[in-house]
Amino acid sequence: MGSCAECSTWVYGGQLTNGCPPVYTSSSHIVVLKFAGLVGHNRKISSLKIGGRRRRRMIVNAAAATEKLQNGIAELYDESSGIWEDIWGDHMHHGFYDPGSDVSESDHRLAQIRMIEESLRFASVSDDSADNSLQKPRKIVDVGCGIGGSSRYLARKYEAECLGITLSPVQAQRAQALAAAQGLVGKVSFQVADALNQPFPDGKFDLVWSMESGEHMPDKAKFVNELARVAAPGGTIIIITWCHRDLSPSEESLTPQETALLNKICDAYYLPAWFSIADYIKLLQSLSLEDIKAADWSEFVAPFWPAVIRSALTWRGITSLLRSGWKTMKGALAMPLMVEGYKKGLIKFAIITCRKPAS
Repeated sequence: MGSCAECSTWVYGGQLTNGCPPVYTSSSHIVVLKFAGLVGHNRKISSLKIGGRRRRRMIVNAAAATEKLQNGIAELYDESSGIWEDIWGDHMHHGFYDPGSDVSESDHRLAQIRMIEESLRFASVSDDSADNSLQKPRKIVDVGCGIGGSSRYLARKYEAECLGITLSPVQAQRAQALAAAQGLVGKVSFQVADALNQPFPDGKFDLVWSMESGEHMPDKAKFVNELARVAAPGGTIIIITWCHRDLSPSEESLTPQETALLNKICDAYYLPAWFSIADYIKLLQSLSLEDIKAADWSEFVAPFWPAVIRSALTWRGITSLLRSGWKTMKGALAMPLMVEGYKKGLIKFAIITCRKPAS
């Protein structure tokens, strides 16, 4: 937390609250304020004074809450990744479908590959058939890599080096085993690491890829800061994530019914507070990132969750769930809530892309 030298307005999450030029400092304090209930959606805080003892206690409590959340995320994916791979393959994300199309079960894995390709196209990342090979990404980070499906695909597509990070030791180990089996040792590697404190130097990657991991981040400002920090000058950042709908100018928050639905989903999937697409755009703008683009792809992912539910209700799916832990069972029971959220227009499947300035 800091303050404007001229007006002493407090900064939270790096953003000065009264419209002063954006200044990004360490954003760990946004977690403190959120968990303390002091920061609401679009709420302005001015002249905030917190006593030293109380502030230290809040920081400790926030750190404990973050650790608990991250442990829950790791345990969820430790439990469930094997089931997912067995039924759906190595891509642990939504597929991209033509609106209103009839899709068979075999189409879903192709749709997941299409999601990767459509995301690259949206971000104007050079295609593998482009003449100018210098434009192709050569160093890629996959933030929240799952069992490495995107990492291996991107490494093959661009003949690039790709590093994947995940909170789940089971995922990292399996991702590395699959890379070895596919002859990608030396091109792709995986490790357990925190996306909010990535173990990489500044400016290392010319493609920063985050496929459906942003929704797990308790500090979205720190998350976006880290993506920008590890991006090379001129590098591309691609964020595909779950969001809640944008608020209208007359709204200060979601409705109580909408909040209640999201809270149930958060409890099942170990998610902190949700962001809207507009919230992400503001964060990217505050960092002076360029070519910011965003889109709501909800209509293009509509068949996904119904298909996941159908796969869970097969004999194979049921027996797999019965062998899994409670966290996986709880997540399966919450799947209809995701369908409800999409149908009500509350949940948005978002893609947000940008570039780091070249200089």
